Amino acid sequence: MTRLTLPTAVTDYFTLMAGADKRATIDVFTADARVADDGRTYAGRDEILGWLSTAASEYTVTTTRLGAETAGDTVTVSIRLDGNFPGGTVNLRNVFTLQGALIGSLEIAP
Repeated sequence: MTRLTLPTAVTDYFTLMAGADKRATIDVFTADARVADDGRTYAGRDEILGWLSTAASEYTVTTTRLGAETAGDTVTVSIRLDGNFPGGTVNLRNVFTLQGALIGSLEIAP
């Protein structure tokens, strides 16, 4: 994958997820957004806020961007997470679909 300038919503997502209050990340999602992570799908801001408050905040992690590519309104960012979760390191693909200036969907997978 190549390095590229990411859309603001995607950059803001990673910046906010690295912060202490991950719940602030909700502002980069559309009202009807979907997040698929770890075998579950969270639909709408209320469910995504629940994900941000629980599963997405369960561990302390450091994120390293490995690369990114874009195709139309889809942005795929490969990252490495290092943290205090079982295994300690994992490489993930974050596939964002944008709706205007916000994230309409996010799929997180190995």
